[in-house]
Amino acid sequence: MAGRQYSSLLLVFSLLFIVAFSGVAEASTSGKLRPSECKPRCTYRCSATSHKKPCMFFCLKCCATCLCVPPGTYGNKQMCPCYNNWKTQQGSPKCP
Repeated sequence: MAGRQYSSLLLVFSLLFIVAFSGVAEASTSGKLRPSECKPRCTYRCSATSHKKPCMFFCLKCCATCLCVPPGTYGNKQMCPCYNNWKTQQGSPKCP
């Protein structure tokens, strides 16, 4: 009896662990955002710049195409390859 209760308890904790950490893995994977999630992510991404309007414009455009916004207010573009590799005609990064 005690072994069966232990197995059930272990199963419950394992499932909780998987559910809790599946969101962490999903957040770091590129291309997983819904279009409705772009504005809050871009608002945070552009919060540290003094050029908010152009930053938001390009961030929203990039997010709509790539469905990914890198974490943080600067850098970390390697987390979103599409966002990182999209360039202007001059070869500079399109996405902030």
